[in-house]
Amino acid sequence: MRLLPATGTTAGKGLRKVTECRLPRVALLLETSTEYGRGLLRGIVKYVRLHGPWEYSVAPGHFEHALPRPSAWSGHGIIARVRSAEVANLIRQTGVPFVASSLVESGPLVHGDRFGEIRTDSQAIAVMAAEHLLEQGLRQFAFCGFIGCPWSQRRENAFRRTIESAGFPCYTYRVRMSNWLQSSSWMKTWEQEQPVLVEWLKALPKPVGVMACNDSCGCEVLQACARAQLRVPDDVAVVGVDNDEMMCEVSSPQLSSVALDLERAGYMAAKLLDDLMSGKECEERLVRVQPTHVVARQSTDVIALRDPVVANALRFIRNHSGKPIGVPEVAEGVGVCRRTLERRFFRALGRSPLKEIARCRVDRAKRLLLETELPHHRVAAAAGFGSLKAFHRTFFEIAGIAPGSFRRAGKTSLVGEPSPTLASSPAKRITAIGA
Repeated sequence: MRLLPATGTTAGKGLRKVTECRLPRVALLLETSTEYGRGLLRGIVKYVRLHGPWEYSVAPGHFEHALPRPSAWSGHGIIARVRSAEVANLIRQTGVPFVASSLVESGPLVHGDRFGEIRTDSQAIAVMAAEHLLEQGLRQFAFCGFIGCPWSQRRENAFRRTIESAGFPCYTYRVRMSNWLQSSSWMKTWEQEQPVLVEWLKALPKPVGVMACNDSCGCEVLQACARAQLRVPDDVAVVGVDNDEMMCEVSSPQLSSVALDLERAGYMAAKLLDDLMSGKECEERLVRVQPTHVVARQSTDVIALRDPVVANALRFIRNHSGKPIGVPEVAEGVGVCRRTLERRFFRALGRSPLKEIARCRVDRAKRLLLETELPHHRVAAAAGFGSLKAFHRTFFEIAGIAPGSFRRAGKTSLVGEPSPTLASSPAKRITAIGA
């Protein structure tokens, strides 16, 4: 499709000023078939409800979006998920300000002063996934990603570095993206890919923790495990990325996934575009999509430890993470004295039972902060903390960020100001698990 400059544009810029018409006309070229696109759209809608209105041009679907014809649209801005250089060129030819999320993420889309970019923090995402698998006591790890996909490669590299820094090997495999992009030949491609993926999974040392580059890839891994007659999570534990609830919940077993702050990113992308359309100077034109937490489901519900006492203690702690238990209750629950439990726990995991209790409480608190509107004192009680003061202190010590800041960073800012990002908190220290 050949694009012409929007009608009524100013010379040299191809841009009609927003003030010349009643409403800004914005094209939203984001896929509604994935949680990534839907999450960004939810954030955009929240921004426009507060600071709009805008006149939208949006077409439901996957990645095959067409720009509105200039003769019928005469728009002022675009927010898009860019699949290829061709699409990027078409967007540039419109001459209007745009904010784009690139599937390649290999560098800035253009050199200019009227564009912004949305990028996922692949480093932080991979570290969070690695920590989740390490916490299950696993000692073998692997990554499955897409061929020729820079953001998948970044996640693979960061995951491998994190695992290797903990003292363990990491195996990798890459599949074609046809299934995810829903190309016309995706079924034929998947029929060719699946047997190879099956053999790779069979050859991995067991039990193994696998990070998939996103939820679509994670579902492919689960399907291949079923064909290979591998038990999930006992033989292969799998974690994806995006937390696409529909995809994760209908998977068999249900897929664990790293959740992203997509709504906040969509909100800030809309604010950035609004500023660009208004002619404001924007020094920061990069919107980061940060991970918030791991939504643990059946695919990683495993404790891969040789010491049955420690394995049982971990199950006891996780099953009672919402109760005010201490180390004595855990020791009694698994039938050993406190000293024995602490010695064996540290030998197996490199941390104390008390640290594990605190970690599980903070994980539970994170979910409550992001998924409910409970006030802090009720979150503290529901996560097993004895007081609000203890909750705030422990949460900051482990997460590196205050509970209130964590909640704001994981949700859309309603005042249009950037909230503290989760990536700004100190990275958790990875401790190698003892043999």
